[in-house]
Amino acid sequence: MANKKRMLGLIGFVGAGALALGLTGCAGGSDDTGSDTGSDSDLTTVGFVAVGPEGGWRNANEQAVKDAFTEEAGYELKYAPAASPSDQKSQLDAFATFVNDEVDVILLTATEASGWEDSLELAQEAEIPVILLDRGVDASEDLYVTRIAPDNFQVAASVGAWAVETFAEGANYFVLEGVPGLSVVNERNEGFDSEVADVASLNKVGAQTANWKTDEGKSVIETVLKANNNDIQFIFAQNDEMGIGAAQAVTAAGLVPGTDVKIATIDGTTGALEALAAGDLSFVAQYNPFFGDIAVDVVEKTLAGETVESTIIVDSATFDSAEAGETALAEGQGF
Repeated sequence: MANKKRMLGLIGFVGAGALALGLTGCAGGSDDTGSDTGSDSDLTTVGFVAVGPEGGWRNANEQAVKDAFTEEAGYELKYAPAASPSDQKSQLDAFATFVNDEVDVILLTATEASGWEDSLELAQEAEIPVILLDRGVDASEDLYVTRIAPDNFQVAASVGAWAVETFAEGANYFVLEGVPGLSVVNERNEGFDSEVADVASLNKVGAQTANWKTDEGKSVIETVLKANNNDIQFIFAQNDEMGIGAAQAVTAAGLVPGTDVKIATIDGTTGALEALAAGDLSFVAQYNPFFGDIAVDVVEKTLAGETVESTIIVDSATFDSAEAGETALAEGQGF
């Protein structure tokens, strides 16, 4: 197997026994469980411990990884989505299987930030490098090579800076949060708060999870508007889907999105850019999902023993008007 264990002393696993998991071989067209690592193929095997279907951003990101780690590029990608977007156990099992099968490298997008220390330590012993995609983990940086992701803090801070400028005369606002416990949620809260926390004229009415979902975003905002007699001027949704749901709730309450209530979101899906162009959203901060090529470059450098930065930031953009939304759509920036 190509590049096997060149990162001596970096990352690995103590045998955990074969686990019966249905892992899909995306790059090589294989449907096995990753146990056929004893073949004489020259392909580099990559185990991708993924989240799976969770919305437009996640679908685009994971597809970008699949498109980058192809057989033509010299890889066999073994894709293991979680049983559900919040099922950490299935991810831990998939991770253990990949290490037991002695893949060359593991890509990890964690469903939860905590609970990975033991798995990463075991991986280190088996000298299999682990690269984090998108989400961080609550573990020592010595246990993984790097984290590749847009900067959640800065992306959310851009929303906060826009809100401060837009609502110079003040506003009541509400925050729709993603799944509790994720690093992305904490970082987006921290980034947004870094800009608005000390602005006395911005009054935070509350915050609640809507689990990244449109229908839950709509339901939460319907309740919030009723409880506050529609006296809400700004909603910050931590992803596009929740923001689109919020716009639906605003309309259902007899208010006009973009006029009576401005809504800012993060991700930059096609649906959000269309809503921005239509005036239903007022600000969209892109969280760029297209970094499969960066992941390939990092894997190649890692397996070659080259130094890799502990954090690799993926550049993103912001869109603050209907015209900006139209331009972004015309340039194909949605997903």
